[in-house]
Amino acid sequence: MKRVTGLGGIFFKSENLQNTREWYKTHLGIESESWGAQFNWRDNDNSEIKGCTVWNPFKKDTDYFEPSEKPFMINYRVNDLVELITALKNEGIEIIGEMAEDDFGKFAWIMDPESNKIELWEPPKD
Repeated sequence: MKRVTGLGGIFFKSENLQNTREWYKTHLGIESESWGAQFNWRDNDNSEIKGCTVWNPFKKDTDYFEPSEKPFMINYRVNDLVELITALKNEGIEIIGEMAEDDFGKFAWIMDPESNKIELWEPPKD
């Protein structure tokens, strides 16, 4: 089973979302919406498969990264989240909360040995 297939997103806390977004737009050319920015790409093994990596600052007081106390969270793309979560549980990895599913795909969360919260994401098949 292939586990992580790519980088799904980079999320970090920001003191001032508007200023942060403006700085990245002005100096790095990253245009972003309230949900962030999307960098589109094609799969290396099959160029017919489209993908994206999301970039998004969050409010400084967000609880979305909890229980981690770090000011960032990395999202990794996976092909089969249910299978991966089963394997991780069998390996003794703590799963944070319940797997969620919405229009953007399936999501689950784990902690690494350095107490960084990791978001695992299986994009929708279409």
